[in-house]
Amino acid sequence: MQLSEAKIKHLNALSNKNGVIAAAAMDQRGSLRKSIASAKGVPQDQVTADMMSEFKVAVSKVLTKHASAILLDPEFGIPAAKARAKSSGLLLAYEESGYDNTKPGRLPDLLPHLSVKRIKELGADAVKILIYYTPFDNSDVNDIKHAFIERIGAECEYHQIPFFLEFVGYDPQGGDEKGFDYAKKKPDVVMGSMQEFGKPQYHVDILKVEVPVNAEFVQGSSVFKGQAAYTREQALQLYRKAAEVAEKPFIYLSAGVGNEQFVESLHMAAEAGADYSGVLCGRATWKDAVPVYTKQGVKALEDWLSDQGVKNINAVNDAIKSAKPWRGKYGISASA
Repeated sequence: MQLSEAKIKHLNALSNKNGVIAAAAMDQRGSLRKSIASAKGVPQDQVTADMMSEFKVAVSKVLTKHASAILLDPEFGIPAAKARAKSSGLLLAYEESGYDNTKPGRLPDLLPHLSVKRIKELGADAVKILIYYTPFDNSDVNDIKHAFIERIGAECEYHQIPFFLEFVGYDPQGGDEKGFDYAKKKPDVVMGSMQEFGKPQYHVDILKVEVPVNAEFVQGSSVFKGQAAYTREQALQLYRKAAEVAEKPFIYLSAGVGNEQFVESLHMAAEAGADYSGVLCGRATWKDAVPVYTKQGVKALEDWLSDQGVKNINAVNDAIKSAKPWRGKYGISASA
């Protein structure tokens, strides 16, 4: 595998001094609007664009001092991009929030007024796409998604900007992705997705992946809830197995879990010796601040972020000390 000098330069801008991606994520749109509406006790249409942007600016201003980069969305996040620390790189989302729920298969779509060229002109160091994916859905559904990612990969390759692909698993039969039954299926979903999108035709530079187990169902984990889908040793072996199938560097996403659960998941990755290259951590860092913002305003939000938010992101930073530089998978020296 080879990377161009342009892509290496952008990836270096997203990494810490160790060549590890220690990034914050604040590209949530539909889920953030829903959370703010719920905390305020109002319909979602009463959550204004100014409120969305204000929340994102506060998160970016405070937390990017402790992050190598931040992921934002072009819809509400451009003021937050301008408010980030100078040392922090920028990723921008290219996809519409959510998915098409009028057809089966959770099909994705792109923001209609954007292109990779325009994202690059906005100052981004990388393009991020989120796709809902499972190797076990209908082959016609997955073929649509494969073609979708091939097109975006080609666009990123032409414009010489790194492509970060985030895939989130689901149950095509409609099962609960946070439940026990799905926890047993999750390793195969994660590994199958990593194998698929590591193929060269997609031109993905960094895989943004879920941890291969649900820590709440790992016997002996600090967040174990009493029903075991795997022993701790089985979980560690699944981390190793997932890392072995990765043809491209990969980073872990927090997937909406709390800080305690995400940090425990990262501790297991370290214990397993998983060859991962960092994190893109969103709600695990800041989601508990939403009620603070809705009840007390932006100044209280900034105060919370400066205290608990910084503690949360530093707990993640401490937990990723075992992460390996992304350059290793590409055979690139640290001086490149």
